Amino acid sequence: MSVVCFGEMLWDVLPTGRQAGGAPLNVAMHLHHFGLTAQLISRVGHDDLGTELLDFAEAKGLSTCYVQRGETHLTGVVKANVGDSNEVVYKIVQPVAWDYIQYEAPLGPLVETADAFVFGSLAARSSTTRETLYRLLQWAPFKVFDVNLRAPHYSRSVVTYLLRQANLVKLNHHELAEIMGWFGASPDEETALHWLADRFQLQAVCVTKGADGAVLWAGQQLYRSPGIAVAVQDTIGSGDAFLAALLKGWLAGQAPADMLAFACAAGSLVATYQGATPAISAAQVLALAASST
Repeated sequence: MSVVCFGEMLWDVLPTGRQAGGAPLNVAMHLHHFGLTAQLISRVGHDDLGTELLDFAEAKGLSTCYVQRGETHLTGVVKANVGDSNEVVYKIVQPVAWDYIQYEAPLGPLVETADAFVFGSLAARSSTTRETLYRLLQWAPFKVFDVNLRAPHYSRSVVTYLLRQANLVKLNHHELAEIMGWFGASPDEETALHWLADRFQLQAVCVTKGADGAVLWAGQQLYRSPGIAVAVQDTIGSGDAFLAALLKGWLAGQAPADMLAFACAAGSLVATYQGATPAISAAQVLALAASST
C-alpha cells in the first residue's frame, strides 16, 4: 500500500533543542514505520536547516525525492512552547519554503497511483501551495484531510472547501467544536460526526480526544475507543501517529473498532517518547493495545 503526504516539513524549536516535524512528515514517517510505502511532497530551503531535514528523513528510510528545494525562502521553523506534558503552543514562522510548493508534472501521476493522499489545512495558508494542493486533489482517488487549525493560519472558506474534497477526515475535539459552530450545528459527538459525514459526503470522520481516546464514524455507525493511560513524555506527534495507524487499518480493510483501537494505542505509545517520530512498530502498538484491555 502506498500513501502520499503533502505539506509542511519543518523544524520544531523546543526549549530542549530542534526536532524534525510537520504533520505530513510525521505521518509519512509513521506510515513507513508501519510498513507502508510513503512519499512526501514538500519544500525546504537551500540552507543548512533544509539539508539537515532531508538528511534526517533519509536516515530514517523515508524517500525525499519529491521534496523540492527553494532558493528564495528559508526552511520552515516552528517555535513550540510546552506548557505541560499535554499542551503545546506553536508560533509558526511565515513565509517559509513550504509555502511555495510548486506543481510539477510527476506529482499528478504519483498521487493518482497512490492508495491515499494525506493533506492538511496548515499548508493551504499560502496561495502557491494551496493552488498546488487543489490541483493534486483532482488526481487523488482517496483523500484524507488532517484538519490542523492553527490561528491565524486558516480560513473558514478554505477549510470548508477541503472538507468537500475529502473522503476521510481526522480532527480533534476542539476543531470539531469550532467547525460545527461555523454551521450553527451541535458539537455533540453523538450527532456531529454523522452530520459532518452527511453534509460533506464523507466515508469516515474521526475525532481525537487526547487522553480520552477517540471516536470514529464509519459505515453509518459510531465507534469509540478509550484512552490508554501511559507515562507521557510529550504529546508532539501523537496525533500524527494516530492518523498513520488509522490509515494503515483502513487501507487493509480492518474492522472500524479494531483500527480505532490500534490508532489510539499508536498515539499513546508515541506520547511515551520525546519527539514526534520514534521508530515504533505495529507489534509494539498491538502489545500496548492488548495490555490495556
